[in-house]
Amino acid sequence: MTSEVCRGQDQEHARQPTHSYAMEEDIDVTPHTEGLNGLSHECKPLEEITNGHSNHKPVMNGLIISHNVKDHTNGSAPLRSLPISALKQNGLLQTLAAGGDQPKPTEENVELEKAREEWEALENVQPAVTEDSNPTPLISFNEALQYFQTTDLGDLLKNIQPTIRRTGLAAITHFLFGPPRLHRELLEERDLVFAIAQCPVDNSQTVHMRVLQTIYKRLIGSRLDCPRYGAHWENIGFQGTDPATDLRGTGFLGLMHTLYFVMDPETLPLARDIYKLSQHPTQNFPFSVMSINMTRIALQVLREEALSKECNRRQQVVGVLNEFYVATYLHLYQVWKTQQKTIADSGFVLKGKRIGVVGFCCQ
Repeated sequence: MTSEVCRGQDQEHARQPTHSYAMEEDIDVTPHTEGLNGLSHECKPLEEITNGHSNHKPVMNGLIISHNVKDHTNGSAPLRSLPISALKQNGLLQTLAAGGDQPKPTEENVELEKAREEWEALENVQPAVTEDSNPTPLISFNEALQYFQTTDLGDLLKNIQPTIRRTGLAAITHFLFGPPRLHRELLEERDLVFAIAQCPVDNSQTVHMRVLQTIYKRLIGSRLDCPRYGAHWENIGFQGTDPATDLRGTGFLGLMHTLYFVMDPETLPLARDIYKLSQHPTQNFPFSVMSINMTRIALQVLREEALSKECNRRQQVVGVLNEFYVATYLHLYQVWKTQQKTIADSGFVLKGKRIGVVGFCCQ
């Protein structure tokens, strides 16, 4: 009887399909993965997962999972475990730790994408400062002076007043005790200076526009052109949107002196120091307007013939006048800075400077 029962069991076992496994025994991954990412992973029979309609064996990272895997928490016998190293080799832990085949975007990737979008938006920004895509080249003082030397200024020369007209006792006193007269060979250069002081800004002249652009760029530190008219001129000390309206009494010579100031490597640092002081919260003043006042003083001193002695000694007029302009602006800068002057004091400072300078030069 016992032998018949055994034969029956053997025959029943022979009728069951034979499965091939990658491993001899089922693998219990629960002890190694339970608690990973805060989850408990259960292994259920494949028939339960597929409703019993599939005979395929599930494969995970090279491991064939048995149909007979049972939940060990339901009282079944615990399955034999493999070491962690074996799971690592089969990529199982990496898959579980990654949380699936599609990794979530990291914070670094999000920041990188955001930076890329911002850079693309920046590339689409078009500069709106310049009038021309090709910046106007800077112009030196000598190049601008050569332009006036080769230009017909006959109409302007008719209106100049290079000296003070004196009569009577004043003329005799000046002749006897006044400064020496300017040498004859320097009279033409002196007259050129006064003719430039009669010349207005001409928008049709390229040299005129280059002088304006050069002054603006050297003071601001920009490489780009600025519009001919606009509030930006007030940033360098003009009173309005058009620098030409501030040149009364000095004409284009006022711009020529400022050009010399900012283009000479030896005087540029001083020009920028004065410009910096002109932007002071309490001691501010209009840099370009004050510069024009220095030119006006220089013209008056030249007309008074107070510079004739130095011009004769150096055999030039323009160079002497340029250096006198710089010296006058330097003296005003020192007084303004050390005595804490403000724009309310400008009238008294300029009046005192004009009287003091003329008196000093006439000695």
